[in-house]
Amino acid sequence: MQMTTLGRTGIEVSKFCLGSMTWGTQNTQAEGHAQIDRALAAGINFVDTAEMYPVNPLSAETQGATEEVIGAWFEQTGRRSDMVLASKHSGNGIAYVRDGADITAASIPLALDGSLKRLKTDYIDLYQFHWPNRGSYMFRKNWAYNPTAQDRARTLQNMEDCLGALQAEVDRGRIRAFGMSNESAWGLTQWANAAERTGGPRVATVQNEYSLMCRLADTDVAETCHNEDIGMLSFSPLATGLLTGKYQNGAMPEGSRLSLSPELGGRKTPRVFEAVDAYLAVAQKHGLDPVHMAMAFVRDRPFMASAIFGATSVEQLDRILAGAELVLDEAVMADIDAAHRAHPMPY
Repeated sequence: MQMTTLGRTGIEVSKFCLGSMTWGTQNTQAEGHAQIDRALAAGINFVDTAEMYPVNPLSAETQGATEEVIGAWFEQTGRRSDMVLASKHSGNGIAYVRDGADITAASIPLALDGSLKRLKTDYIDLYQFHWPNRGSYMFRKNWAYNPTAQDRARTLQNMEDCLGALQAEVDRGRIRAFGMSNESAWGLTQWANAAERTGGPRVATVQNEYSLMCRLADTDVAETCHNEDIGMLSFSPLATGLLTGKYQNGAMPEGSRLSLSPELGGRKTPRVFEAVDAYLAVAQKHGLDPVHMAMAFVRDRPFMASAIFGATSVEQLDRILAGAELVLDEAVMADIDAAHRAHPMPY
């Protein structure tokens, strides 16, 4: 398993990261534990979660259940030190999490209290903000993104205040590093600058969507990651299962994400299945499993720290693990580039 270091933190993680957002809805606790066991045995030491998980669906009744699944694994195995654990502080818009309030210096210790209790641990290795208070262009909001209502001074003051609260948690030993999620190039730069001004923890990672189908990061965010030593953590590297090919020609496997979310969060568009066909053709031409090709492409992008994938069965997990050592050659990359130029933004 390839390994890397998160930003300037010195924290070493595997370049594949096990996502957990289905544990507690689509997956039972036992299934979640089986996935952790299998991933660790294969050399994956990195697990990502969030206080608002599980999803499919999100609900007040299940909020926090995924962290409880992981906490039960720690309690049963005593193997906390074998895992680099990432979790996230929810921001505004989720009414049942702190009444949908912004992330603030005051909310950080409260949110962390809840996560640590559910996770049955004393610390979180990478503590992330799930999205910025000012909003984000991720999740298809890029089509109508308008930042002109943002208050720059308020944004920068909130960043400095939050970094102060985060540093207090670093000093207490409750977090080791800080990361953002669903953040822009400008936002990442401002977080890095704010840390230099205040001495607070420097943003080490950014968790944004990235796959063969969603490459918004290739320009400005990639440049920021390179110049500011920020590692990207991609979510949905298989485009919510689209790149497996399992939804082609109208197929809808029982219990799949498409069966639970018919629009796949805005990813199901008139152009998407033609784009998937193009990437499936590249994989077939070169004798590759399309899952392995998609994961290897994301993992080896020069700005990528780790590719976060989810599995709803051990069989799906095993399929991903089987391609963990694949490195794409120049011929495959050339054909991927041609497919991307033909289908640049399928959703």
